[in-house]
Amino acid sequence: MGPKQQLSRIMRPDDANIVGNVHGGTILKMIEEAGCIIGTRHCNTQPGDRCAAQLARVERTDFLYPMFIGEVAHVSAEITYASKHSVEVQVHVMSENILTGATKMTNRAALWYVPFSLEDVDNVTEVPPIKYASPGQEEEGKKRYEAQKMERLETKERNGELLMPVSAPDRTTKEPYTVGFSQSSLIHLVGPSDCTLHGFVHGGVTMKLMDEVAGIVAARHCKTNIVTASVDAINFHRKIMKGCVVTVSGRATFASNKSMEIEVFVDADPLIEAEKGKYRAVTAFFTYISLDKQGKPLSIPPMKLEGDGEQKRFEDGKMRYLQNKAKRLADKERQQ
Repeated sequence: MGPKQQLSRIMRPDDANIVGNVHGGTILKMIEEAGCIIGTRHCNTQPGDRCAAQLARVERTDFLYPMFIGEVAHVSAEITYASKHSVEVQVHVMSENILTGATKMTNRAALWYVPFSLEDVDNVTEVPPIKYASPGQEEEGKKRYEAQKMERLETKERNGELLMPVSAPDRTTKEPYTVGFSQSSLIHLVGPSDCTLHGFVHGGVTMKLMDEVAGIVAARHCKTNIVTASVDAINFHRKIMKGCVVTVSGRATFASNKSMEIEVFVDADPLIEAEKGKYRAVTAFFTYISLDKQGKPLSIPPMKLEGDGEQKRFEDGKMRYLQNKAKRLADKERQQ
């Protein structure tokens, strides 16, 4: 397999919610940092333009166990496949309780990076090949590469839809448990600390903002402690530049008895090059569960749907929920 990278950091109060559960966005940001380091390092191991690896896609990521303040997160990243212009990085996250020595695997993730030249930000450089342990590993990697390429093209078409902003919630006129009651937005000015060497926003920064908004939506709906359970595949179709104002909006789309799905949009508005106009950079689905004070799952209050649009999004969300549930059960059976 390819090169490896490790990051470790103790979880602080500002990484977690008021109950002490570390935000899913904090973990996603660490995962992406490790991937960016290993991807950029590998892509600069050959002569030619210096380049920086830019996040293009994150595969579906499950949060297997919660992490808490005071625990140490150990992030291990490894390059597992390289095509001509992209690298796949697989990441594992372990939590360590340094008082008891107990460790747990909390996350597994797969990320795809594309190297852009530092001389010409629109030029994608070639990726050096990696050594595989066996021809079978290369073949499996190629299958994953083709599958994600196809899905990126499909979601790019969906992403090209007209911008439909999520309106500000009106909690004085909307009933609790409606989509309008819980939908939420935040606005963020992209600064230098958010960006890569190119001046583009780190994918991890974007995912952290998305998780924050989705978490607010879930908390407003459930009025309990909520934690990120999973994130569906995220495709980063358009880069966000330093100096842009990003609007991150979230709305509830589906709720089962024990989980709820939130759709999140990221719209970028270039302040300096205003003539380029506002554009949609990323969309994704986040899934949350509700927990009681002992950390046990609680039932999610049923959603009150209004109109055909909400009903259609609910049915689509239900289909994704059932597909993911079936896949989880199949994976479990394979492991036994």
